[in-house]
Amino acid sequence: MARFRVGITRDVLNADGEPSFGTAPLALLDRPQVEWEYFPDSITEVASTHLARYDALYINAPLVTQSSFAQGNGRTRIIARHGVGYDSVDVAACTENGVIVTVQPDGVRRPVAVAAITYVLALSQKLRVKDRLTRAGRWAEKTNHMGTGLLGRTLGIIGAGNIGREIMRLAPVFGLHVLASDPFVDPAVISAEGGRPVDLDTLLRESDFVVVMCLLNEQTRGLIGARELGLMRRSAYLISIARGPIVDEAALISALREGRIAGAGIDVFETEPVDPHNPLLTMDNTIVTPHALCWTDQCFAGLAESGLGGIVAALRGERPGGVVNPQVFDDPRLTAWLEANAAAN
Repeated sequence: MARFRVGITRDVLNADGEPSFGTAPLALLDRPQVEWEYFPDSITEVASTHLARYDALYINAPLVTQSSFAQGNGRTRIIARHGVGYDSVDVAACTENGVIVTVQPDGVRRPVAVAAITYVLALSQKLRVKDRLTRAGRWAEKTNHMGTGLLGRTLGIIGAGNIGREIMRLAPVFGLHVLASDPFVDPAVISAEGGRPVDLDTLLRESDFVVVMCLLNEQTRGLIGARELGLMRRSAYLISIARGPIVDEAALISALREGRIAGAGIDVFETEPVDPHNPLLTMDNTIVTPHALCWTDQCFAGLAESGLGGIVAALRGERPGGVVNPQVFDDPRLTAWLEANAAAN
């Protein structure tokens, strides 16, 4: 059997050309039947030539589209994303071509939950304003910028999935009450994690901090718009940490300018990289980060271990974890490939 070829996109490398997740996860690929390499060039979209070259791809930001399969899928049978979102991947096209798509929920669960809580802490303590006062020598003004204590306050989580439930586990440490809205999660599951299941409007009306933590799809695109922001308390903060298009950015800018909400923590934007002229970047009541607040050594190592581990599982003929298109296992091309892998390894 030919050697199992794995291609890793170059956007996982740091400025020194080293893997941003460290070298330890790469040891998973250290086996005689595996040959792996970084893509020769930086790319923005996976092409048919890449699918013809590799059995497995480990990708970060590059898109996988219908055009990627314009000349057939070649030899690729698994694409692992270095993350948990998959809106950059045309999952239907992958399924149609017998390609497994995986994401890595175990790698991001705690890091993203900590990032959400980081925003709660920074906004409640008015960290941005106090930092600027100190740097500008405006020490005497500090009593004009009193923070918000967390004991007994309410944290609302939109999306009670993998990460949302992890936020629920962390929130009680700070004395926060938790509300959660998610029509796809059994209310009993939310209650078991210490949250109170509510509808979206109730969550927006009653929360002091609202964390947007749901998937981006056609149902959630623009989910938080002018009407929803209008339901929030004037003293409340919005934390957008899932995908930018879930929040109507123009409506958010208006709400912040007019003081209809107290502030926002924004890690994701409608367009990324964010336009340097975006008004959100200059507002004193916002804290912004470049879709990277959760990026830590542990986060990236966990992602890589999960993603590369899934590729190795496929090499052994096993079903990897984190599969987003389980129906692909009905494809005879894939099942034959997995059976051949199992026999050879």
